[in-house]
Amino acid sequence: MNPPEHPYNPAAPKQPLPAWQPAAPYPGGAQGFPPFHPPQVNVHIPPTSGSATASLVFGILGILGGWCLFAIPCFLAVVFGHIGLAQTSGGRRGGRGLAVAGLILGYLFVIPALLIALGVAGALKR
Repeated sequence: MNPPEHPYNPAAPKQPLPAWQPAAPYPGGAQGFPPFHPPQVNVHIPPTSGSATASLVFGILGILGGWCLFAIPCFLAVVFGHIGLAQTSGGRRGGRGLAVAGLILGYLFVIPALLIALGVAGALKR
């Protein structure tokens, strides 16, 4: 009996390698997943309303120095906030959150400023 042949025999004649074949798909693989659609890159973002931005800026200025500036930045924050809300209501401009934040900051300091001004005016009348 002959001994079994070893799989690698350097003395054996060279044979070409078999052609590469893609592996068969796994049965039951990714059948339940929908096809992947990458997100759209060219999404139109409306420009931000300048009045909404101004409202937030004046609201922040009203917090920082509203008492020294006679609450003028707070009044401007309220005015520009309402203009910004009107501009962003239809979706043609962005920045609705900026306008709301400016309104909140403006009203937060306008109301006490008005009460103090009325109190001072009442005290001066007496």
